[in-house]
Amino acid sequence: MTATTDGSPGALPPRAAAASETDITIPAAAGVQEAAEGAARRATDFLLARQDAEGWWKGDLETNVTMDAEDLLLRQFLGIEDELTTKAAGLFIRGEQREDGTWAGFYGGPGELSTTIEAYVALRLAGDAPDEPHMAKASAWIRDRGGIAAARVFTRIWLALFGWWKWEDLPELPPEIIYFPKWVPLNIYDFGCWARQTIVPLTIVSAKRPVRPAPFPLDELHTDPARPNPGGPLAPVTSWDGAFQRLDKALHALRRVAPRRLRRAALNSAARWIVERQENDGCWGGIQPPAVYSVIALYLLGYDLEHPVMRAGLQSLDRFAVWREDGARMIEACQSPVWDTCLAAIALADAGLPADHPQLVKAADWMLGEQVVRPGDWSVKRPGLPPGGWAFEFHNDNYPDMDDTAEVVLALRRISHHDPERVEKAIGRGVRWNLGMQSKNGAWGAFDVDNTSPFPNRLPFCDFGEVVDPPSADVTAHVVEMLAVEGLAHDPRTRRGIQWLLAAQEPNGSWFGRWGVNYVYGTGSVVPALTAAGLPASHPAIRRAVRWLESVQNDDGGWGEDLRSYQDSREWSGKGVSTASQTAWALLALLAAGERDSKAVERAVGWLVSTQRADGSWDEPYFTGTGFPWDFSINYHLYRQVFPLTALGRYLHGEPFSEAKGG
Repeated sequence: MTATTDGSPGALPPRAAAASETDITIPAAAGVQEAAEGAARRATDFLLARQDAEGWWKGDLETNVTMDAEDLLLRQFLGIEDELTTKAAGLFIRGEQREDGTWAGFYGGPGELSTTIEAYVALRLAGDAPDEPHMAKASAWIRDRGGIAAARVFTRIWLALFGWWKWEDLPELPPEIIYFPKWVPLNIYDFGCWARQTIVPLTIVSAKRPVRPAPFPLDELHTDPARPNPGGPLAPVTSWDGAFQRLDKALHALRRVAPRRLRRAALNSAARWIVERQENDGCWGGIQPPAVYSVIALYLLGYDLEHPVMRAGLQSLDRFAVWREDGARMIEACQSPVWDTCLAAIALADAGLPADHPQLVKAADWMLGEQVVRPGDWSVKRPGLPPGGWAFEFHNDNYPDMDDTAEVVLALRRISHHDPERVEKAIGRGVRWNLGMQSKNGAWGAFDVDNTSPFPNRLPFCDFGEVVDPPSADVTAHVVEMLAVEGLAHDPRTRRGIQWLLAAQEPNGSWFGRWGVNYVYGTGSVVPALTAAGLPASHPAIRRAVRWLESVQNDDGGWGEDLRSYQDSREWSGKGVSTASQTAWALLALLAAGERDSKAVERAVGWLVSTQRADGSWDEPYFTGTGFPWDFSINYHLYRQVFPLTALGRYLHGEPFSEAKGG
């Protein structure tokens, strides 16, 4: 596949052409094995040098500039803006603007309207004048695409806080939803945990409809400043969209007649729900958006900024900031230390680091201390299940997830710890919890059980990303792989997971990747799981996967997949500039399928070796992770390190736990 760099629609950015540049030259006489050994040594040294003294690893989690823009808007709303933070945020946001004046949701992606609007407003807050060339270019692009009226709901909520949009023209979100029992459609537990944590505080904001004096007008972002809020026709009443649009109109009418005592009680119940779920570090769910909205909601209910809950919440938001050498300040949407640490430990162990290496033992100690041993929101659906999972972040005891739990168990199994009894107990709790979180179709979601209601995504309010958490192939694969390593490959629950995976295979032989981009990630997750569970390399599903991977390998020997595959799988499935993480995922699948001596594997190893930097790292500007497929993309800065090292390690030393395959 040849990438274009001419700026035409669908073209890849100029940096793609430099992505294959290398600081390392492999002598022509050097064999692939020898070259791979050298690359693995350099990558191991690089990774070991970046472990925190406490035992964890954490790479930057890069998303898009809406995090930075909304941080400035929050500070403006609360009256806590300061010159240093505003200047640093402006420097970062300005540096992310594209030549056409827009901001994208991911590196190399198309301009995105809501992201561009929020970035533009943030730069106005940072002092950029609307007639400056970069600002004029952005506002013209925004108007050409419908202006603020065409932006997503969440963007218009932020603008409504300052009177730049009318609350009356936003979907209604009544706080009384907090009282819906879990058997009623659209109760808060019908939503995925990330949406649930955001929607509850937003019911308070929606009910209060606050407006702070705007520091400047935004007429330049409306297509018609005299009538900035046009409304389109309703969808047919017989359609789901039409039904939910009319429901929203009914909720707007209900607002005027809802009993005030009930409304006050609902607001207080929502506030109590929020406060009860604040984590020990002051955050909510370990992610920035719910924390931001929770702070606003509680502030509107009278919590002053010096209240312990508010003070801890604001301090937690500061910990999402990454200060760069040039003085710019980037806001992470989330932090991933548990995920990064278990993946780093797996990579180092598979690359041949001794199981009792002090840094692996230190990592195990830290992971053991992070196990969640109290019930959380997941227990609403599984009230009798003892806790035992792991979360993604430093502090998120309410929302451990199946993916982290599976990978932590796989990491702990690779480490020789000085207290094996403690390890066995922790693993036992994790396995029991994961088994108890299996959905009724035999697969696993990320955070909840059977979180598959068709209704939340239909709400006019929910126009940005996934708001439910259905089972996915990648999470299910990681759980199945973990269960197989634990000797449970023939357990009926594991077999149900395997059958679900086999049924979920795409006609072309790939698997959809929910939490990583995309079919390369899904396939790179599922094939190792199936072979770990005892499926032979000759199994038809494995052969179809191998053929698909070979068919989408790039001419340079690597693999890449653009996020546009989530919107157009026919055009973009398995297609994109080669990246270190995606090449590693494909390589992991091929190695698990018994293809070590194939030409495809040799070329992939060669690509990883030739693109490695002299310090043992890889460059990867492309986003290969997802929060919501297409709508919210992530560049995990450690992915470019841990997955290539894992793949090189398995190429050199074989599949881990091969003696236990099949359970």
